Amino acid sequence: MSKTIIVKKGGNPFGSHRVIEPKGALPQPALKVDNNMDYIYDNEIMIDVETLNIDSASFTQIKDATGRDESKIKEMILRIVGERGKMQNPVTGSGGMFIGRVAKIGPKLEGKINLKAGDKVASLVSLSLTPLKIEKILGIKKGTEQVNVKAKAVLFESGIYAKLPKDMPETLALAVLDVAGAPAQTAKLVKPGNTVVIIGAAGKSGVLCAYEAKRRAGISGKVIGTTSSDNGLKNMKEYGLCDVNLKLSATNALECYETIHKLTGGRMADVIINCVNIPNTEMASILMCRDGGVVYFFTMATSFTKAALGAEGVGKDVDMIIGNGYTKDHADITLNILRESSKIRKIYEKIYA
Repeated sequence: MSKTIIVKKGGNPFGSHRVIEPKGALPQPALKVDNNMDYIYDNEIMIDVETLNIDSASFTQIKDATGRDESKIKEMILRIVGERGKMQNPVTGSGGMFIGRVAKIGPKLEGKINLKAGDKVASLVSLSLTPLKIEKILGIKKGTEQVNVKAKAVLFESGIYAKLPKDMPETLALAVLDVAGAPAQTAKLVKPGNTVVIIGAAGKSGVLCAYEAKRRAGISGKVIGTTSSDNGLKNMKEYGLCDVNLKLSATNALECYETIHKLTGGRMADVIINCVNIPNTEMASILMCRDGGVVYFFTMATSFTKAALGAEGVGKDVDMIIGNGYTKDHADITLNILRESSKIRKIYEKIYA
């Protein structure tokens, strides 16, 4: 027999009723949230979670901290969730997202949302604010940040989600939805004729951004892709999404500046899209951008202090945008890239499907 879930009243739309420490905080900045799954508030959705997609910056940090030992990676994930009630890496502050099946819908939401029990969904809000209870980690998909689990999670009334599409494998949809904000924001930022630098153009979000940037910049624009590895450079050339492919470490700000200065005849780039998952790439992003240009930090490894004070220190007047994982219609925009481009779809299927 399935366990009866108690329904409580008075849930806050933003989930503050689940915050344990500190009181009065919202779930994302909170140190600890209530992940008790014996009950549900009347404005919550309970999900039987099948797969976590850990944020790239977070997963990289966990792998580095554990020596890439899978058993230790599992232990660290369980420890974080056990301590915080959510999957929020204490070093990077970031989380990720999940896919799962709707278990129960709070009575205040029934009939008001386009979900029913049994529907398969992907969360479009961060695991860093999502109450999560892991019963067991079943395994980690090799070469990805995807962790198969037996777990439960709660979506708040204000939380966003997407029903999984039927025209592609679930793990493929999860992979691209995890970074859906990046190409959707790129579509808004890049204008015809722009010179765009994609830092990390060989990565999961970088590939999608390069595709969207090329489409928006058009034949009069130029998309420059950078990567720090030989393998990444090889992949970028094979993908053929960028006009120029460079092996450059974004932690070497001066080398990046000099390279882009030479390539653009000193004009620099109009838009910088930073998609890498390592720290200390703020200054390269800023220096490669022209005065009056835009730097979009999608990376969760970004330091606001380093970016703000660093730009001031080199006298750069650039608009810096924090990588908001949400922008209107971002899920549809990103999934449609896979439908439009067989090349992009094959790239992702090779890794995630």
